[in-house]
Amino acid sequence: MSAPNLNGFNMKTAITALKKADADLKRLFDIYEAPELSLGQNYFWSLCRSIIYQQLSGKVAKTIADRFIALYKNKKYPSPKEVLNTDLKVLRDVGLSRAKAGYMHNIARAFVDDVIQFENFSYMSDDEIKNQLIKIKGIGPWTVEMFLIFTLNRPDIFPATDLGIQKGYQRYYKLQKLPKTNDMVKKAERWRPYRSVVTLYLWYAVDGPFEW
Repeated sequence: MSAPNLNGFNMKTAITALKKADADLKRLFDIYEAPELSLGQNYFWSLCRSIIYQQLSGKVAKTIADRFIALYKNKKYPSPKEVLNTDLKVLRDVGLSRAKAGYMHNIARAFVDDVIQFENFSYMSDDEIKNQLIKIKGIGPWTVEMFLIFTLNRPDIFPATDLGIQKGYQRYYKLQKLPKTNDMVKKAERWRPYRSVVTLYLWYAVDGPFEW
């Protein structure tokens, strides 16, 4: 018997369950529109995109991502080999930092050398995927969390260290200061196994639909 595919979930079902688990969330779901997710097929580009978006506003990151893609004419997205063959200076010229340009090469090398079991991700647990990806220098917990939410559509991810999530939490719960990470994590226990849904809504509360 094959392992079950762990990717994807039903948004409507998740919201219904969350309302029952925490009545305080009802207003969040009523105020903001339901975010839309679609399973990603291009794992390489998804990871590169996460690197680009690290510590940047969505608008700035999108500009850099568009410039990056434009380097590869007649290509929707570049292949790992094409990125690996692109000089680091060229990558920096589109707006990437020296470190991020190097991380792009690291990710490309991981794909070219086939050192990560990407073909098994659909059947691996969140922690198993994290343990695989953090082998690549430049990929940390936040990058993995973005990959799990936006590419694999895993339902129970809560990136409490993300500033956007913290601001959304602060706004929704009308706090004077940004919340402490530990307090957020404790509160979010009530939202299992659909913490990703609340994550998406908290982003929405700050910046509108998350551009990814």
